[in-house]
Order: sequence, then structure tokens, then C-alpha cells
Amino acid sequence: MELRHLRYFVVTAEAQHFTRAAERLGMAQPPLSQQIRQLEQEVGTPLFDRTGRGVVLNDAGHAFLACAQDILQRAQAAVQTAQRAARGEVGELTLGFTESASFNGVVTELIRQYRQQYPDVEMTLSQGDSESLVAQLREGAIDAAFVRPPFALDGGLAFPQLAFTQLAEEPLVVALPLGHALARRKRLAPKDLTQERFILYSRKSGYGLSADIMAACRQHGLNPLIGQRAPQLSSAVNLVAAGMGVAVVPASLRHLRPDGVVYRPFALDWPRAVLGLAIRGNTPGGRVENLLRLAKGASR
Repeated sequence: MELRHLRYFVVTAEAQHFTRAAERLGMAQPPLSQQIRQLEQEVGTPLFDRTGRGVVLNDAGHAFLACAQDILQRAQAAVQTAQRAARGEVGELTLGFTESASFNGVVTELIRQYRQQYPDVEMTLSQGDSESLVAQLREGAIDAAFVRPPFALDGGLAFPQLAFTQLAEEPLVVALPLGHALARRKRLAPKDLTQERFILYSRKSGYGLSADIMAACRQHGLNPLIGQRAPQLSSAVNLVAAGMGVAVVPASLRHLRPDGVVYRPFALDWPRAVLGLAIRGNTPGGRVENLLRLAKGASR
């Protein structure tokens, strides 16, 4: 028994006439009659009572009609669901993000747009540092991630088997304890921080924004004094509030304003705090492709 047999049966039941049903189906009447008889043989009982004017459903036919219509509707629903999944309109998207990404307006707006355009996609968020998120991405544990380059991958600064779309490039600011003497200045240069202890949020690999900041300071004649190491950016800012030192962070973290912290622009042309969306480069799938399309629009 095939779906076409059920379709032939339903149309014939609605038309109550083989010739009219055949016209609706775009086929000749004799083959239709033959297909209906084959269906009845497979079911094991007649489904129609034949009359001189056409056909009418008998009790078995009425019972079979309800089931046949349900099967056809469910088959059509399955086709539509598969098509929606191919277009990325349903399913689940596991999205990683760094803590600092949650403070960036481009990222929050991108997530809002995605949820608005694809409400039937269940979004699962996973927070972590950029290095661990890239590792999860390459392993297939997550579908995409908002991360900050650079990374130490395969011995170089690259994204093997990954695609990266830059969303934002932020200047750097210096987080200072409230009441610090340098807070009276509108802008700070590396030489102004000669006597300060830095709070770092460096990665295990030694690569990353924090390492680039240290390298840039050395290029400007400042050999930073390392006071503390924090696991993430917000922790670094909280340690600044506790008077443990100063921290150089992306400008978007100015939205994180714990008591006892002030921010001042840092006079460095390089590095800049880059933030973007990383995905696997090999056939990401409809849901990720839709996110990437929105990300490219945001980057423009």
C-alpha cells in the first residue's frame, strides 16, 4: 500500500464517482478503478458500494477514510517539517558566547533578531572562554560561538576548519579603582601605568587579547607589573574594585559598573578588541547559516 493508493481512495470517496475522481487526479478512469480494486484486495474488504450512478462508501470505507485522511495529513506535515528544518526554521541551535560578548550591543541585537525571525528554533546558550568555546566548536559540541581572537590553533593564529565573521572592533579602556589618582585624567597612555599592577585575564595557551595588550605596552616602553590573574574579564573588573590593581578591557565592558570602578580610554592604536561569530566551515546547516546571514548583515 502506497500513499498514492490512499490519495486515489480519498479523492474517489469525495467525488463518489470514478470518472470525476479520475479527472481531478489527472488520470484515466480504468487505471483508477484498477488501483481502487487493488487497494480493496489489500485491505481485505470492499470499501465502496458500486451503484449505477457512481460509488458510495460502505461502513468499512467510512472507517478507512478517516484513517487514510489522517495518514495523508501527517505525511504532508512530515514533508513540511523536513522542508522547514532544511531552511533552518525549526530545531535546536547551541550557541556559545564569552562573558564579555554579552555586554556588546551588536551581539545582543543579533540574538534578538534571530529569535524574532526563527521563533521555532530552540536556542541553547553555553558560556565559556574563547579558547574552550573554539575547542567545543571544532568537536561539534556547539553549533556556533561569539568569541574573541586570536587563538593558538595548530601552532598558529588561525581558524582551521572554522569560519569567522567579525562583528565588532572595540577600543580599549583602563579600569581603575574609584579615587585613583589617574582617574582625574581623561585619557591614559602606557607610560602612565608604569607604577601600576595589572590584573590579567590571560589564556592557558598564552595567546589572546591580554597577551597582545602586554606586547603593545612593551613596545611603548612599559614592562607591566603583573599583580593578579583573573579567570575572566568581569572577575578582573571586580578585582579592580577591590583595589588589587588596574585592568585593560574592551570598551563595551563599561556597561559593567561595579561600585568602586571608573574607566578611562587607553591610548593604544593596537590591539583592538575584536569580537565575532565562529562556525564550523563544513556544511554548517540551515539554522547556523541563518545566524551567519544575520551576522554578516550586522557586520556591514
